[in-house]
Amino acid sequence: MRKGIKKVFALSFVVLLTVGGLTGCKKDPSSSDGSIEITNVSYDPTREFYEAYNAEFTKYYKDKTGKEVTITQSHGGSGKQARSVIEGNEADVVTLALAHDITSIEEAGLIDKGWIEEFDKNSSPYTSTIVFLVRKGNEKNIQDWSDLIKDGVNVITPNPKTSGGACWNFLSAWAYADNQYNGDETQIRDFVTKLYKNVSVLDSGARGATTTFVENGQGDILIAWENEAYLTLEEHPDEYEIITPSISILAEPSVAIVDSVAKKRETEEVAKEYLEYLYSDIGQRLAGENYYRPSNPEILKEFSGVFNLSLNMVNIDDFGGWDKAYEVYFEDGGVFDQIYTQ
Repeated sequence: MRKGIKKVFALSFVVLLTVGGLTGCKKDPSSSDGSIEITNVSYDPTREFYEAYNAEFTKYYKDKTGKEVTITQSHGGSGKQARSVIEGNEADVVTLALAHDITSIEEAGLIDKGWIEEFDKNSSPYTSTIVFLVRKGNEKNIQDWSDLIKDGVNVITPNPKTSGGACWNFLSAWAYADNQYNGDETQIRDFVTKLYKNVSVLDSGARGATTTFVENGQGDILIAWENEAYLTLEEHPDEYEIITPSISILAEPSVAIVDSVAKKRETEEVAKEYLEYLYSDIGQRLAGENYYRPSNPEILKEFSGVFNLSLNMVNIDDFGGWDKAYEVYFEDGGVFDQIYTQ
């Protein structure tokens, strides 16, 4: 559906599966001609980025080792993707929307402990944040989170029970209310409850929510990943606007090797190279060109004309880290369930 900034079509190298999971049998990762296959199970809005990145990585790896590597992609809501790996989707690597989803795979015994320290920046090679996408002209004059609780405002956001991006959306709204009401729990809950009463569609993933808003024409405002919002502007020039709220959140998508699978399939070396190359200058610039914020601060500065680098952002540590945040807000019976069923 999307085009992305750089059009890199490398279907001889990359098989893109734009469904939530993989079906069928995998071939042996190493064939007699020395070629290798690995699978990257990722979340919804990374399709365009990994299409471009996989093509660059296959060239890099062939030049370095002389071996061909094919990367198979799978995309869907981050929480749903994590569950698919736990249930048998044999990913060599996962590149998901939040650390908790990878921790759940670790707790299932498939990823070694300490994975978050295996790569730089808490194994988060690129970051993002949460913004608003509105139609050109912004008929409802939406400027900040407070406008999302007004009568008659129709909000589109995915479901935190299945979507990592939706968790970041929820926590961003909570952080705004926390600031507005000086930590008063009753008023914060009331604010976020009103916001979710204005949500008409809870899609399972961020890309589905974008489709609902952009392709199906539903809603007045989409709470969106920053990169999704920019991709929409690129594909539909002069039809949409991005609104940056007064408070957002530093969203840190995480990456990890699925150790049990990589060991079994003898792909540990290429899986590690694949994730490490995300931190290379090429990988970092590809991230920026696909509207993710490079984790390399010097390369991030190259995109200062694109990103608001002075945006007021909270981070997951303000919520006690992902383990605590997920337990409090998103586990069955947690705060989201409590407010959404009111």
